[in-house]
Amino acid sequence: MKTLFASLAAIFFAIMSHFAHATEVDIGSKGFTENILIAEITRQYLGAKGVETTLTSELGSNVIRQGIISRQIDLYWEYTGPALVNYHKTPGIPRDEMVAKLNELDAPNGLEWLESSDVNDTYALAMRREKAEELGIKTTSDLAAAVNANKELTLGSNAEFYGRKDGLMPLQEAYGFKFARKDITRMDSGLIYQALRDGQIDVGLVFSTDGRIPAFDFVLLEDDKDYHIPQVMTPVATKDVLSALPELKQLLKDISSRLDSDKMAKLNAKVDVDKKTPQQVASDFLKSEGLAE
Repeated sequence: MKTLFASLAAIFFAIMSHFAHATEVDIGSKGFTENILIAEITRQYLGAKGVETTLTSELGSNVIRQGIISRQIDLYWEYTGPALVNYHKTPGIPRDEMVAKLNELDAPNGLEWLESSDVNDTYALAMRREKAEELGIKTTSDLAAAVNANKELTLGSNAEFYGRKDGLMPLQEAYGFKFARKDITRMDSGLIYQALRDGQIDVGLVFSTDGRIPAFDFVLLEDDKDYHIPQVMTPVATKDVLSALPELKQLLKDISSRLDSDKMAKLNAKVDVDKKTPQQVASDFLKSEGLAE
């Protein structure tokens, strides 16, 4: 009889294991290189571990947020600061408390914020290295001093940051300087990198993990007054999928623990500068990190 019960138990657990691994995970991504790339890394890694996945790419921020709340997707990678401000109207949370606060706020939505990466993809100001070194500018305070000393400097900014309540004007107020209107050019975010590289502007508003920063040898100015809100890349999943696949939390940690801002910028550059596909870059990354053969 004991042998029979043991056999039945073994069959039961084998069936349960099969169904657990048969759970399909629907992954989403936003519509820019970094988020597309991290979603592809996730898809390939989970697939290598026997987890069935689907991937829906290039979704808008509001669409992907509603998608996970409505369970049309099971997980994606979000950014802490904007999530607190845009989804929960809760600014001013210190970086090391953001994930805990988001878990508190998103508990009613059945979502869990998992272990963050060290990727902080926030707004930043960048300069060509030779220009920054010529003027001795390393920080935003140094830039403020140069502008106040009437150094001839021009700035390129996207229209959104130019007009935002937490954008350019408050930034200048926080640091105590002001570019003359004639010295500011508003342009599409993607054009700023080319304009800065070609010397059409001296300072550019950039995203800190954009691959063109290391590729074009730009210098990121230190935000020495911590003006820019941290935007730490973090996996978010439904509690339903985490319950169905208990191993998922550790698999996502395997990825997040291997990423920081510098590494992410180099991965982004392989797509945006070297013109490799996200699929190829993801595959190469997983192999280089020992996460795939």
